[in-house]
This record gives sequence, C-alpha cells and structure tokens, in this order.
Amino acid sequence: MNKYLSIGGKQQNVPVVLAPMAGYTDAAFRILCVKFGASMVFSEITNAAGLVHGSKRTMHLLETMPGEHPITAHIYGCDADVMAQAALIIESLDRFDSIDINAGCPVRKIVAKGCGVALMKEPARLEQIVRAVTESVQLPVTVKTRIGLSAGKLDVFDTARAVEQGGASAIFVHARFASARHSGVADWDVLAQVKSKMSIPVIGNGGIECAEDALEMIAQTGVDGVMIGRAAVGNPWIFRQIRCLLKGEPYQELSVQEIKSVITEHVQALIALKEKERAYRRRSSLPAEIAAVRHFRGHLYRYLSGTPGWGRYKRQLNELETFEDMMTVVNGVLKELS
Repeated sequence: MNKYLSIGGKQQNVPVVLAPMAGYTDAAFRILCVKFGASMVFSEITNAAGLVHGSKRTMHLLETMPGEHPITAHIYGCDADVMAQAALIIESLDRFDSIDINAGCPVRKIVAKGCGVALMKEPARLEQIVRAVTESVQLPVTVKTRIGLSAGKLDVFDTARAVEQGGASAIFVHARFASARHSGVADWDVLAQVKSKMSIPVIGNGGIECAEDALEMIAQTGVDGVMIGRAAVGNPWIFRQIRCLLKGEPYQELSVQEIKSVITEHVQALIALKEKERAYRRRSSLPAEIAAVRHFRGHLYRYLSGTPGWGRYKRQLNELETFEDMMTVVNGVLKELS
C-alpha cells in the first residue's frame, strides 16, 4: 500500500488530497496547498505519449518546487507499453512519490483517443495498463476514475476490479458520471458501495464544497480519504480547515494580510513558472509576468469572489496584465475587509 495513503486507523491522519485540475494544479498552486496541509498533491493531467516523444511542453507540466511532497504524476494514455515507458521517465526524474493513471477525464479530445474515462468501457485494457505500469516502476501506482460514463450504468465496479487486479495501490473515485462533468449531486451511496467491495484504499472525490462536507463524506461512505478539487481554488486553506475538524481543534480564519500574502506568493511563484515555460516557447511569447497574471485571473476571481468590494472590481479582471495592476485590485478589495 502507498505509505502516503495509509490512515493508520486514526481519523486525524485521514488523507486529504488535492485533485488534478488542468490549468489550476501547477506547481505554484500545489505548493500552497501543501503548506496548508494537503496530504498529497497531483500534477496536471499529462500525456504519456508526449513524455515518451520528448515533448518539452509536456515535460513542463511535471515541473515541481522544493518541498512539494508527497506529489503524484498524473498521466493519461491507452497503450500499456507507452504508459509503462512514461512511468519510467517519471521515476527517473526522482521528484515524484507515486504515479496516477487517469481513467476518468471526460474531455472529448482525450476520450476520442480511447483514453481517460473511455478506459471504463474496457476494463481488461485498463487492467493491462495498470499492470504494465506497476511492473515497470518501483513507485506506487494509483488510478483516478468515476462511477461511470453516463447515468444508469455503473461501470465503476468492473473498473475498480480491474484496477485492483492490475496491482494498483489505491483508487480515487469521483462520485459523478462522466456525462455530468462536475455538475449535479455526487452519488456518495455508490462511493460507499465501491469502498465496501475493495481491499485497497478508496479515496472519495466529488461533492465536497466546504470542510464540513469532507467529514460528512467520510462518515457516510467510510472512504479512506478525501480528494478536494474546485473547492480548493481560491481557498487553499481548506486543507487546514479540514485538518482542524479532523483533530477537533478550533480553526483560526486568515487575516486580511494573510490572504494578501497568499495571493502574492501564488502569483509570484506562477511568474517564475512562466519564466521557465518561455524556454521552450517561441521568442514572440508573452513576457512571463503578463502570461502569469492572465493565467491567474481564474484563481483571483475565486480568491476574491464574495468579498464586499469585489462587485466594483471584478469587471476589471480581464484587463489585468501586470503584477502591479493585479495588486491594485487586490488591495482595493481587501481594504474593505479590514
């Protein structure tokens, strides 16, 4: 069993994991989540074939920061040999603690290749992939999936069996059908059924919007841990909130200055990451600061949404180009919280 997923029978040690989210869970965001108590973080979804073919743009998705542990490299593909080769490349980087195979992404261009959630239609192929990867590396191997492709067909039981028989250390289950994407009510009853049938750890995902929901999922389903996705965007301190609840300790809300510091640290780390990205892009690519601030707009919206002064500033969001511009908005909004 992956040592990072062992809960040791104590609720306060239940894994609370950051889910992989394309466009969001880069190193700049992940390191913040680790600082706030995430048990494990995932890279963005990464094309195994791109790694094998030596794509610099693909390899950039696996950039990490010092102290960013434990961290999982999250890969997709549908060819067992290619996935095994990609796993060997990842292991050789000596920066990841485990490897996760995507069998749940519903994005059309990935599904059209027979990858992501399409693997739920072929449990035998999935088992072959899991076995090939587990036998090629020393790192623990896990799988992230969903409860099925569309309502009325619970593919997850055959999928989970294939994952277990392939030798995976754990399975992460998003309790929604692929057809629902991230909308609608997550089906925790199915999640509980999956947990009851598995001998490897089951980590639940979907329907957690606040810290209290995480504890409710554990109580209702018996899962070995929880995975947090969109609820962490603009709110990386949700991991600290959950930790406090699990330990029965009081939670201290962040001060305005602390929120400002988190935002500043996040965007500065993103600028540094974009500077590395420029190394493989065309010379005409955007300056790192502008690229980072544009990228950060989605995060900033979530950081500031709901604050008293946000309504007057949010229409400026798509005009932000520089760090100075962004901090002018941040200071203006947070001033009303002081």
